[in-house]
Amino acid sequence: MQSVSNQLELLHSDGVSLRSAELLRYQQLAKLIDLTPKRTPQARLAGSYLTRHKGRGMEFDEARHYQPGDDIRAIDWRVTARTGKTHTKVYREERERPVFIFCDFLPSMHFGTQLLTKSVQAAHVSALLSWSAADRGDKVGALIFSQQKHKECKPVSRKRAVLNLCHAMIDVHQSNVSDDVYDEAQSKAIFADSCARARRLARPGSLVYIVSDFQHLSTMALQHLGQMSRHCEVRAIVVNDPMEYSLPKSNQVQYVNVSDGSEQQPWVLGDAKEQADYEQWRATQHNNIESQLKKSGLLRYHVSAGQSIDSQLQGIQREKM
Repeated sequence: MQSVSNQLELLHSDGVSLRSAELLRYQQLAKLIDLTPKRTPQARLAGSYLTRHKGRGMEFDEARHYQPGDDIRAIDWRVTARTGKTHTKVYREERERPVFIFCDFLPSMHFGTQLLTKSVQAAHVSALLSWSAADRGDKVGALIFSQQKHKECKPVSRKRAVLNLCHAMIDVHQSNVSDDVYDEAQSKAIFADSCARARRLARPGSLVYIVSDFQHLSTMALQHLGQMSRHCEVRAIVVNDPMEYSLPKSNQVQYVNVSDGSEQQPWVLGDAKEQADYEQWRATQHNNIESQLKKSGLLRYHVSAGQSIDSQLQGIQREKM
């Protein structure tokens, strides 16, 4: 197994800050992720996705009996000769579907215990998604936000879209001030406001990826997500750290103090009861987030900040809705 330092060197990352090299790396991995629509696009757009609308396009759909008004250039002469009745070819139109990425850099995302912080992993996921979308010819837009600032990237096509998104992520990520006091109510308000912005920015028929730990879900945020999922295909990428599932193992009992930036709590490592209570508490949190996202109609994926995206791609599976 590779050491952490070797993995970070491969990722061109230090695990905490964000640099261009680690985001540009994912251009070479764009083919490793599938952005195929899981449901029929709902908007009338022009581009490269097959829809059920019939018309003149590049993808043959069926041959049917000729009807008055059909284009004679579409007559299928082979089927006509074989059946003795005039048939015409029908094609499925190719339509574009913009990809919109919603990337969360709120304070809870600046946490990591093994390889990367959740915020850096979120940036890596967003970069991979955007390179993959650009590789398919889709337009890519984004909303990136932190406690201090947010940036909106209008959907544009090709490499320029991804470079704009990467620069925006680096800028917003660097705006995080480590000595800021963590305010949960403020973070919930920012998250809900960002969901409202995303709902306005994502055009109907878009594929929307929300990359976050979803620690700041509120009733208002869920309402915006639910309404957005009515007109877009919304996928939630839930980023977690291994320590958010269980405490570090210890061969002897150790007492440690942990802090969220404003309050401290005493924890006991190496104690079976403490470990079980912690795991149950965390499981309840994760199940609550999962059920809320499910009710809002979002497809859900899980990504760990303790492993590289490369090693997780084969294991990311959508949970049943």
